[in-house]
Amino acid sequence: MDRLPLLLGIGSAVVLLAVVAVRFSTRLGLPSLLLYLGIGVLLGEDGLGIRFDDAVLTQALGVAALVLILADGGLSTRWSTVRPALGLGIALSTISVVVSITATGFALHWLLGLDLRVGFLWGAVLSSTDAAAVFSVLRGLGLGGRLVGALELESGLNDAPVFIAVLLLSAGTALSWTDPLLVVYELVLGGVLGVLIGRLGAAGLRRAALPATGLYPLATLAVCVGAFALVQSLHASGLLACYVAALVLGNGSLPHREGTRSFAEGVGWLAQIGLFVLLGLYVSPDRLLDAVVPALIAAVVLLVVARPLSVVAAASWFRVPWQEQAFLSWAGLRGAVPIVLALVPLSGGLPGARELVDVVFVLVVVLTVVQGTTLPAVAKALGLAKPPVQEIEVDAAPLEALRADLLQMTVPQGSRMHGVYVRELRLPEGTGLSLVVRRGASFTPQADTRIQEGDQLLVVATATAREAAERRLRAVDRSGRLARWRGDSGTPTSP
Repeated sequence: MDRLPLLLGIGSAVVLLAVVAVRFSTRLGLPSLLLYLGIGVLLGEDGLGIRFDDAVLTQALGVAALVLILADGGLSTRWSTVRPALGLGIALSTISVVVSITATGFALHWLLGLDLRVGFLWGAVLSSTDAAAVFSVLRGLGLGGRLVGALELESGLNDAPVFIAVLLLSAGTALSWTDPLLVVYELVLGGVLGVLIGRLGAAGLRRAALPATGLYPLATLAVCVGAFALVQSLHASGLLACYVAALVLGNGSLPHREGTRSFAEGVGWLAQIGLFVLLGLYVSPDRLLDAVVPALIAAVVLLVVARPLSVVAAASWFRVPWQEQAFLSWAGLRGAVPIVLALVPLSGGLPGARELVDVVFVLVVVLTVVQGTTLPAVAKALGLAKPPVQEIEVDAAPLEALRADLLQMTVPQGSRMHGVYVRELRLPEGTGLSLVVRRGASFTPQADTRIQEGDQLLVVATATAREAAERRLRAVDRSGRLARWRGDSGTPTSP
């Protein structure tokens, strides 16, 4: 108890330093995870002297943080963004994983003299792209088409098959022809149960009249974490169930949905900070020098051979242009996930596992610097970078006594809703625009009121008209007053 103030003080100082590091890293063009890792190393035994070498605990905390990061990723992913890339995203998280493990395993077996099974283990650990890195970097590039959707889906989905592959390859038992069937079973069951839990959770939250607004984000996040726990206990993929359940919840008609997303984003940042600092604290810098050469060899194999081959194997089914394939090959960002996965064989006492952890740590730092800092330039050189388009955000608060919902939204810059008359919104029956807040002043709109960028709109909709109202508002936001004439009827809010 006497040490509690000191521990809380250190924790708060680390979080504040990490938050400041986000802005610092943005100015430098460096991913913030490097600074988080640096903070951990600074606190470690070769820095301030904090000794932490419990591999089992680090792995457990790492998986817990990964669950929260995946929940944040699923809740903040727009179904309208990922739906056009659904097939490509699934292919990148399955076919690409198999090709990457195979290519990396054989290459490292030949170049580093690793046992073939150990080479495949290295390939499995290194084949996972990192959700935290992808979610934080890609959304600011203004990429169009299906690129962002495919990469977000890949980073959210591929952790599950990779985690299963690492567990199988780390086990001391011989591999069997039934192992691929086991992987398929775990993934299919995890995905199905994730959808089911997400839908049940969304229905329950819509019907629950919770006494405080802040309870809705807590309950939503608890559903996602509970999906992981339940499905993992059934010997299926809990990571996949967590991400899929979060994706369903984040795109459903949830009360206070935007507030929930904001809360999940904060929890996701906290999980990232804690995870990267923990991994930096765990690593011993005096051992990293010996890992530089094998890490550089593995990095070249991934960038030049394994990743391009895996992208071609997945994208060739979908007629993806070569420019997009080139960007997909370069955008396979690594982060904390490979380091967490490398702790699995170390926790099991597998020979050579300590070397793998050190190599992965160095490789993650190298690839983060090389790929993370050059992605904007690569996107521009390939002609893929576009000005980012803000989609209108619709938040909802239930009006239980009236059996209605209060929809709140802000008209973003560049929205085609700018200049549209209220009468031209043509909101469905049972819906009405009740209030406009413009530059701090509130007024009741009339039929001839013109909506402007930056306006905050309050719309009252009956429970039965809410989804139609949201679809109409999103359609006008994208296509303007002629949305229906252009065939834009609005994207459904749930997968």
